[in-house]
Amino acid sequence: MLKAWRISERRIASLVGISRSGQRYVVRPKPQDHLTERVKALSLEHPRYGQPRIWALLRRSGIVVNHKALARLWQKLGLQLNRRPRRKKIRTGNGVPQKAERPNHVWTYDFVFAWTIGGMSLKFLTLEDEYTRESLAIEVGRSFKALHVKEVLTRVIAERGAPEFIRSDNGPEFIAHEVTLWLESQRIGVRHIAPGKPWQNGFAESFNARFRDECLEMESFHSLEEAGVIAHAFRRKYNGEHPHSSLGFHTPNEFAAICTTGALPPNPRDLTPWATPGATRKRASQSQPPPCGGPGSALGSLPSVALSSVQMLETLP
Repeated sequence: MLKAWRISERRIASLVGISRSGQRYVVRPKPQDHLTERVKALSLEHPRYGQPRIWALLRRSGIVVNHKALARLWQKLGLQLNRRPRRKKIRTGNGVPQKAERPNHVWTYDFVFAWTIGGMSLKFLTLEDEYTRESLAIEVGRSFKALHVKEVLTRVIAERGAPEFIRSDNGPEFIAHEVTLWLESQRIGVRHIAPGKPWQNGFAESFNARFRDECLEMESFHSLEEAGVIAHAFRRKYNGEHPHSSLGFHTPNEFAAICTTGALPPNPRDLTPWATPGATRKRASQSQPPPCGGPGSALGSLPSVALSSVQMLETLP
């Protein structure tokens, strides 16, 4: 308003009590402002993802941010997930029978239960590859018999070949004579966990927990058919978009593709996400070289991470 009266800039600064440079200052958005909005959008899109997976999604979209800086921002925004209390279980007996060492080596299947809004019970059959963490099938029904389990296995084996072993608990559908004879005819070994020791089937339990947390408890089912559509959509998203911490935050599909190149370290967990340029974690220096990528970047091998062609934010301290 003072400028409209043709008063000099020097005189205006003197009257208002500010410096001339402060008068000309234009507020520019800080890189962290863009990061904050992006983090909020991702947390709304994936409400059950924690800070490490949001960090992985940011990296995959081309936004380079230090994981410690993101942890501070995550806490500032109050996005921490409420941890469900877990009872401490005393583990006894033998470890995991027949550990998976390569793709299609060991599959595992189990059941998850849910209900529709009307109170109808739902039973989901889940099937996973223990090495690549791929979800091979999610089938839903009111109940499952041994014949239905065999039909699901037949279809998946026709698509990707037979595994060497299949792991399961001692449910009647899995130990049925019909299923056992059919698996023997396919030259597939059977590994049942010891009774009362669910940790021996930890991969199935882990997937089922994720399936319940991110799908079953986030959706309301009106019918059996709707439950099937939602479950299949979750399976596609899980395989193609879900960064898995034990796979160096690759998705199961990406990790399976890397396996075909034969450029894997002895242990998939050596694909640590912290082995990024400038990382100082001791764990990164002990990891094996990442497959098919530049030095030190487990995520750099992903074709979707085109850091040079995407506008990136400066790495925050």
